Amino acid sequence: MSKHSIAIFWFRRDLRLVDNTGLYHALKSGLPVLPIFIFDTAILNELSKDDGRVQFIHETLSNIHEELNTLGKTILIKKGDILSIWKELLKEYTIKEVFFNKDYEPYAIQRDILVKKLLEDNGITVSTYKDDVIFEENEVLKDNGMPYTVFTPFKKRWLQTFESTEFQSIAYKRELLEYCYSTHIPMPSLDSIGFSRSKHVVKPYVLNAMEAYETHRDFPAVDKTSYLSPHLRFGTVSIRKLVALSMKRNATFLSELVWREFFKVILYHFPKVVTQNFKPAYDGVPWRNTPEDFDKWCKGETGYPMVDAGMRQLNETGYMHNRVRMITAGFLCKHLLIDWRKGEAYFASKLLDYDLSSNNGNWQWAAGTGCDSAPYFRVFNPMTQQDKFDKDGTYIRTWIKDFDELTYPKPMVEHKFARERAITTYKNNIIR
Repeated sequence: MSKHSIAIFWFRRDLRLVDNTGLYHALKSGLPVLPIFIFDTAILNELSKDDGRVQFIHETLSNIHEELNTLGKTILIKKGDILSIWKELLKEYTIKEVFFNKDYEPYAIQRDILVKKLLEDNGITVSTYKDDVIFEENEVLKDNGMPYTVFTPFKKRWLQTFESTEFQSIAYKRELLEYCYSTHIPMPSLDSIGFSRSKHVVKPYVLNAMEAYETHRDFPAVDKTSYLSPHLRFGTVSIRKLVALSMKRNATFLSELVWREFFKVILYHFPKVVTQNFKPAYDGVPWRNTPEDFDKWCKGETGYPMVDAGMRQLNETGYMHNRVRMITAGFLCKHLLIDWRKGEAYFASKLLDYDLSSNNGNWQWAAGTGCDSAPYFRVFNPMTQQDKFDKDGTYIRTWIKDFDELTYPKPMVEHKFARERAITTYKNNIIR
């Protein structure tokens, strides 16, 4: 057991050494700080062994490890059951304080309650901080103290709150990292964690994508995507930095960041949405859930080019353009009458930027079952969407190699028929 009293900073979805609230306060605690990261087997056991997200986390931690090593410092990487790992740490180190940034997902909330109790029962001070969002679950509420369930008034109040709040990044010089615990612990290999290299690779983010964002955001072939979403998900970039930039550069981009916080608030206050419709009135919709239809959708073999291109892009890269996500999700729920939960789970298994609150919120929006969602009678025509946003077929031909060949399938269902079937099914089964 280490004789020296230390503090621990627990990395989770905040994988950066700069502008990191919890890390900053740990480094200012007056104690040597040991940064740690725990690969949680409760999560890992649900993933494929070549999951690109695990690879990205490992690469990011390796970069942190290398930077700290240049200062004679280290990060400790563990893998296992979270509580068991913390019990091992209690035996190995004389821990006085533990610092970490908050996570607002249901699993994380329950995990953190258990960890905090374990630590406090052992006389350790636990300090938690807001870092993943600008405003937490109870900071942007209606006048009656209730959470917003419609985006536009939420955004208005969010902006008002932002304007009346002193806002600044948690800036600190690299020299502060000198207060990390001086030791060297080897960085475990990806293979030792039980994972292999993935063909799905997280791309560097592009801040210049904020420029004229509203003019190119709906055109997947243009590829002026910021690629920020995986970096936001794992915290390799600060939300404070992005909001500050978008405030200056692009109001539409800022709105997307506010949508992100809106869905986090919904998930926090209405955790039932993970498995249930936000609107109970839609509980009576009889989903067809035909396995053969779902399989064609997953493989990108529906015969609707925008849907198929999106699904093939997802399967091959772990990415899908935002406009195309809406088209593919709407097609599954409305044209095929397949439960949004099936599509949400498939996206969760594939998307490099998978974030529970946003994925859930957007799927329920597409299905018409969520808060502030598209009305059930709005059924997007994938061919019209193609004409609007990929008229020359550049995006489609990028991902559908046999698009111009006889091997490309005919539409699996006729649009007019599917639209009328969806509207009738919803209308006749909504619980009033």
